[in-house]
Formats: sequence, C-alpha cells, structure tokens
Amino acid sequence: MENHQEITVRAFIHAPVEKVWECWVTPADIIHWNNATSEWHTPFAVNNLYGGGTFLFRMEAKDGSMGFDFEGTYQKVIPTEQIEYTIADGRKVKITFISTESGVEVIETFEAEQINSLELQQAGWQSILDHFKAYTESK
Repeated sequence: MENHQEITVRAFIHAPVEKVWECWVTPADIIHWNNATSEWHTPFAVNNLYGGGTFLFRMEAKDGSMGFDFEGTYQKVIPTEQIEYTIADGRKVKITFISTESGVEVIETFEAEQINSLELQQAGWQSILDHFKAYTESK
C-alpha cells in the first residue's frame, strides 16, 4: 500500500499500561470511547485479539441516519506494547503503547484513505484517541 500516506495521532494517558491496554482491547470498554463526536456511538464491538483474529466495531450516528462497520484482521499483537492490523479496505494500522513512570503514550499510525482530506482523517482519529484518553483516565 505504498500509495497511501501515513497519518499519526498520539495521546498520553495518565494510567498504568495494564489499565490502558484493557480499556483499548475490551469490547465493554470500546463501546464507551470509540467515537469521534458526541453525535456518534459504537453500539457493539467484537474483538478477537490475536494474530489472524478479527474485530468489528459498529459505528452509528445516534439519530440513526448513518452507520458503518469498522472491521479488520490483526497481524501482530504484543500485549501492553503493540498492535498491528489491516482494515477491511486493505489499509494498515499500527498502535504502540510506550509505558513510562507517569503513564502511557499511545501512538497510532494509519494509512490514509482517498476520500476524505488528510486533515479530516487526522482530526477524526485524534478525536477518538482523545475520547479514549478521557474514558481511561476517568475509569
């Protein structure tokens, strides 16, 4: 996928890496933070977290006007350190968890799609990551 530009978003979560990991990978947690705006939600999530495993997060507008399945297949899973997966459309994503004394830096790099602007994609993925940070730190 060398024709895809990569975009990176990041957040620092003030929590132990074990908590950050659990909130990132547990479907009961994912449904609480996986949205870019308050008008959207994730009514359900399925996550088979292992190399070759698949995931599916249903993302919908709360008013029912639209929705889509965000799904893919895991290539690499190193608990509390790294996740790599391929989205159903073929784009690749890498998430790195860097543990420090005061928390965890989450760095997410993804291949951009060709429909929306790079700025819109970065803003959307950053917003979801910011919701993850807020959810995890408040849990």
